[in-house]
Amino acid sequence: MTYVLQVDFKLDGPFGDVMAEAFSDLAKSIYEEEGLLWKIWTESPETNEAGGIYLFESKRTAEQYIAMHSKRLAEFGITTINAKIFAINSKLTEVTKGPIKQLKNH
Repeated sequence: MTYVLQVDFKLDGPFGDVMAEAFSDLAKSIYEEEGLLWKIWTESPETNEAGGIYLFESKRTAEQYIAMHSKRLAEFGITTINAKIFAINSKLTEVTKGPIKQLKNH
């Protein structure tokens, strides 16, 4: 079963194209994490928040990622992190066109 990880935290920037350039290497390393199927990067310059929605192949790999990512964010001075793991209801997600075709094998 696959799991969604929702993460958000306060961030004073950068955002937009500047964020994309600054975090390009980080994005590449995140893509290499065990069990990660994809990540959607989220940002809100208006509220100074950033984070992501991740899809992991198991709850175990999502939990491992939270532990590692929390340590990495702490190195950037970010210590308050909201993280939640959710199982996916594949039948309802398929009705609403969620990107789950790749999940058929999981």
